Amino acid sequence: MSSPTTPRTPLWRRPFSLIRENLRAYGIITASTYGLLIVGFVIGLLFPALPAARAAALATDGTADLVAAVAASAPLFALVILAVNVVRLSLLTIVLPSLVVPFAGLAFFAYWLVETGVTLVQSTPLGWVAMIPHSLTVLIELQAYAWVALGVFLLGRAWLRPADVGAATRRAGYLRGLRSLGILSIPAFVLLVVGAVWEAYSLLYLVSPLSEMLL
Repeated sequence: MSSPTTPRTPLWRRPFSLIRENLRAYGIITASTYGLLIVGFVIGLLFPALPAARAAALATDGTADLVAAVAASAPLFALVILAVNVVRLSLLTIVLPSLVVPFAGLAFFAYWLVETGVTLVQSTPLGWVAMIPHSLTVLIELQAYAWVALGVFLLGRAWLRPADVGAATRRAGYLRGLRSLGILSIPAFVLLVVGAVWEAYSLLYLVSPLSEMLL
């Protein structure tokens, strides 16, 4: 008599099963994600010239012009935010370097977190008011990036130590690590969608009216 087939875990539950299996690594990465942002924020408070320089850099590289061009339409604004968060940060900063060198994306991500913390320091009362709704955006998006970073960590670990994931070769470990990264990318993408929608609509319909009242 054949044994009954074990039911497959539903797709939506697989990321959470993976997190439970790697709870210690997840906790360290999440704490480091928020902690490095706070470090950058404190640095920005202590050295006000740094946030001013970051603001000037954003104006110079065209970021401010891009925001101004799409900010009139909330759906378009949200789509641009999502594209930037998925492509520039998640893929180019965290994932792609780690596909070539184990854990490399984690170092780039750490640098980005400190730099972003510096950028969040505001120089005007209106800017600090805008940070009230934007703080939720930061919390949501950083959690998404933490899931991507966990996937990158699992990829690197499986690549360097394939026996830990039951793989016979580094190539097999690499493929299993890619699978884990893909699984964790699902909830990360969902959170980035939520974060982009909240950021776009809160800036247009909360921050803008509030700024008009305060001006």
